[in-house]
Amino acid sequence: MGKVPIKSRHEVELIRESSKIVAEVLALLGSRIKPGVLTKELDEIAERFIRSRGGTPAFKGYGHDRKNLFPASLCISIDDEVVHGIPNGHTLDEGMIVSIDVGVRKDGYYGDGARTYAVGRVNEEKKRLMRVTEESLYKGVEKAVEGNHLHDISFAVQKYVEANGFSVVRDLVGHGVGKSLHEEPPIPNYGDPGTGVKLKEGMVLAIEPMVNAGTYKVEFDDDGWTVRTADGSPSAHYEHTVVVRKGEPEILTR
Repeated sequence: MGKVPIKSRHEVELIRESSKIVAEVLALLGSRIKPGVLTKELDEIAERFIRSRGGTPAFKGYGHDRKNLFPASLCISIDDEVVHGIPNGHTLDEGMIVSIDVGVRKDGYYGDGARTYAVGRVNEEKKRLMRVTEESLYKGVEKAVEGNHLHDISFAVQKYVEANGFSVVRDLVGHGVGKSLHEEPPIPNYGDPGTGVKLKEGMVLAIEPMVNAGTYKVEFDDDGWTVRTADGSPSAHYEHTVVVRKGEPEILTR
């Protein structure tokens, strides 16, 4: 692990601006998600909104393989898709759950957030999966305090998720965020308390539990992006961009 950057007050304000747009996008999409909507429509709405606020979609054109850069502004992942689903002509149907991940760059700094939505009425297992995943996010955020260790966050998420009979994905992690979309440190959603880098005020972290109803194992689709559960069980994803503080952590994407 490399050095974890500490952000100045000015840098936190710039990340706050990008994160505010992220939060607004997620709120806007919440009112648009219903049976019959195409994932591509949601992506177009988000991109227009981000640009109208002076931001740039962080995910569009992202990637390490120049032949397969991410083609959209949102990651939209349905049911057994964990993350990085590509918005296309897919129609949302009653009973699905859909996770939306959005990153925004503005004035050289990034914000990143995600949440999972019910499409119409969903079954009890999916409702509980969404609730537990969101609650686990806040359990993790509570630990983002100066003096704690990084994996105190990880352990808090894992403990809560597993106590509720679900599993945390192990092949994907949260991350630092700032001048780059993905910075040090990687933040797993499982681990031993009291381990990992010591947290300091001004670190900015994207904490993001990815929780499966079944096994924690995942598979990657042939498109090189979409990650789905190995057993076909549903998955939920919530994420906040958070500033480590001496007292209560500060959520920028609320």
